[in-house]
Amino acid sequence: MRVELAYGRGRLALELPDARLGEISVLEKRPLAPLDRPEAQLRAALEAPCGARPLRELARGRRDAVIVVSDRTRPVPNAVLLPGLVETLRAAGLPRDAIHVLVATGLHRPNSAAELDEMLGPLARSLPIHQHDARDAEAHVDLGRTSQGIPIHIDRFYLERDLKILTGLIEPHLMAGFSGGRKAVCPGLASVETIRVAHGPALLEDRVGPGILEGNPLHEGLLEVLRRAGADFLVNVCLDRERRISGLFCGDPERAHAEGMVFAERESRVDLEAPADLVIASAGGDPLDSTYYQAIKGISTASGIVRPGGVILLCASLSEGIGSASFEKLLRETESPADFELRLEDDRFFAIDQWMLQHLCQARRRARVLLFSDGLPLEAAAELLVEAVASPAEGIERALAGLAPRPRVAVLPQGPYVLATVAGRKRPLGRAGT
Repeated sequence: MRVELAYGRGRLALELPDARLGEISVLEKRPLAPLDRPEAQLRAALEAPCGARPLRELARGRRDAVIVVSDRTRPVPNAVLLPGLVETLRAAGLPRDAIHVLVATGLHRPNSAAELDEMLGPLARSLPIHQHDARDAEAHVDLGRTSQGIPIHIDRFYLERDLKILTGLIEPHLMAGFSGGRKAVCPGLASVETIRVAHGPALLEDRVGPGILEGNPLHEGLLEVLRRAGADFLVNVCLDRERRISGLFCGDPERAHAEGMVFAERESRVDLEAPADLVIASAGGDPLDSTYYQAIKGISTASGIVRPGGVILLCASLSEGIGSASFEKLLRETESPADFELRLEDDRFFAIDQWMLQHLCQARRRARVLLFSDGLPLEAAAELLVEAVASPAEGIERALAGLAPRPRVAVLPQGPYVLATVAGRKRPLGRAGT
């Protein structure tokens, strides 16, 4: 059987040895039709949004505006969204130089000029562009704490703008349940200290996970941050298997996002009757699989449907390597998952991006993890707390050698963009609309 995984900017073809396998389940998003003429539908939605006045009315008489966009790690179709937004703001009386784009980098690196051109499309060179810097303490305003004790330090430039517009992509998220909405503000525009507490070790062992909203302390905390910081309007999208816009959600930042999460769950959720012995997963392709830090999301998704003691084979291009210097250093000095989890018990310990290593260790508790990548030398990949393989075929052979005959196999061609679950497994999904 031949399957294709999203890999880098293309696809990776795998041949599965059918005669040696049991049931094979290929878990993909539902094949929904993309929106017809999305630019026109966006303009209509800006005039008739969910739970808010039309953007043109909200913008009238404002001093300036900021449009918050995701960084390079999210495939948001800004080239479709920005022209309609800017056109509407200009029609409301705002001059072009009063319409700012702010890249919500969170703790990620700044985007290069070439990346901004690719991310933003033709408008990249015609609007003032700013990039958030979580490490600049003076660039944030202290807004107090959430009821959970998360310090709310938010980008000063954002807070000082008269009209605040959030854009983004709604997809399953390994911590917040779904991405988009409130995540543009936190972690997107938050300080190191805010993100450190929001992504603390104890919280990530709590009721967090893809699709989980009810009782999810991170989701609830992020909503508190959003309400404190404020936002006037939301434009979020869902994407189909080919990354075409399948859903468009505009209006009140909470109500429109809730509507989008219902759509995203319906589009991406796939249930298995029983856990798989072997899960073969993509990390979602570029840009998500460009670094090991982001690619771990593919491992985390697979861990939700693999049986205890099973095997995960992740295929990720890792075209940009491992990730931040902090994350790479943390990996290099960690001897084993058990070693790292001991370090997490020390309240004095903190390293930027430690939360993704914690997710890797959680997956390692459940399953053996193999990694194929042509973006790193084999010896470098072998130092990432997983078993490196030289080819997908080698990974499959090595996995089968440790499993009983005719194992159940699940394949995730889009990796973490799919909300994969096992019927009856604890940690049920929350209701997206709440």
